[in-house]
Amino acid sequence: MSLLDKYLAGWSFRTNKPEFEAGEEIDVYLTGHRNGTATARVGDTILHVEGAPSNAVDERVRLRVEEFDANEHVGRAAFVEALDGE
Repeated sequence: MSLLDKYLAGWSFRTNKPEFEAGEEIDVYLTGHRNGTATARVGDTILHVEGAPSNAVDERVRLRVEEFDANEHVGRAAFVEALDGE
């Protein structure tokens, strides 16, 4: 193994369009509201969040992904809990 291989071991690049599986729980920041529903942007991926408190924008929260369209990079998630202030 070369020195460069050792240096780069374990490195990976993050994508700007992450994909999620139904049932997966993730920690994200709520970034706004659209048509009365909270939204979370993860790169270019948008999750519409059901059940989030209206004052939770810019707060870190845990979500459970309900459904996700990998072609459109859009999904629906349920609010689990607020994480800021832990």
